[in-house]
Amino acid sequence: MKILAVTACPSGVAHTYMAAEAISAAAEKAHVECKVETQGSIGIENVIGEQDLIGADAVLLTTDMPIKNEERFEGLPKVRLKANQYIKGADAIIAKLKDKLGK
Repeated sequence: MKILAVTACPSGVAHTYMAAEAISAAAEKAHVECKVETQGSIGIENVIGEQDLIGADAVLLTTDMPIKNEERFEGLPKVRLKANQYIKGADAIIAKLKDKLGK
């Protein structure tokens, strides 16, 4: 299974990166390939490009701020939650997504 994620928060600092770390760690534990883009106060880092989209099963998006360039994920199943929800529950979120997608 391959997931993509984009995290952002109003200040573009703490929660953006805490959510990214939580998602990455949960994906690694679940043996899920994952790339996380952060849209923080210093700009967009670890940009998800066209090559990253190939074979992706779903995308996780934070809802604290509008995600820039979200149209690139058209056609992919999306999970939309607040950054805090990913920080506190990334393991359960990824497990539920794996179950839902049958992966």
